[in-house]
Amino acid sequence: MNTVETDPDQRAFAPVTLDLGGLSLRPWGRATEILGGAVAGVLAAAADPAIARWNPIRATDRAGAEAYLDRCEAGWAGGAAAAFAVVDATDGTLLGNSALRWVDRADGLAMIGYWVLPAARGRGLATRVTRAVTAWGIATAGARRIEIAHAVGNDASCRVAERCGYPAEGTLRASHRYGDGAYHDEHLHARLATDPEPPVR
Repeated sequence: MNTVETDPDQRAFAPVTLDLGGLSLRPWGRATEILGGAVAGVLAAAADPAIARWNPIRATDRAGAEAYLDRCEAGWAGGAAAAFAVVDATDGTLLGNSALRWVDRADGLAMIGYWVLPAARGRGLATRVTRAVTAWGIATAGARRIEIAHAVGNDASCRVAERCGYPAEGTLRASHRYGDGAYHDEHLHARLATDPEPPVR
């Protein structure tokens, strides 16, 4: 993919709904259209053991879920972060999440993360969504480099990174405290705007 120089002042994530055909990526906020409501969706995700370990939301009640959604809205409002609810376009069921945020906005360096609810796992959803949000961030906000960092023990996240064209670059020792309270080594993957699109598997 070719890239052009982007004015740092134009590097902003603008709210948009992405249609992936059967999947709808909707900006997170209190009013996000999800079956049962956005607050209930956040609480369900926060209660899942895998999400609580690898992508902790730390929302145990309505107030905590609303605070999470407010932070997502603030990220969108400032153009600094793009948090998407991944929703079944047919019935509105929440399936997962994808979040892209600037690490160094002026330099075009961003980081992406994702989680998937149990009922939607094993279907390639995280790969499909990560590819789409990566392409969107490069094309619309001028991201130059996007990174994925995941705990060494999170094999599923490692597979997603590789399928999305994010080669492994190394191991970050004891770099992040996860939901179990311990610092974990992380694998660092990265995708450049100039990297070719990976083949669809």
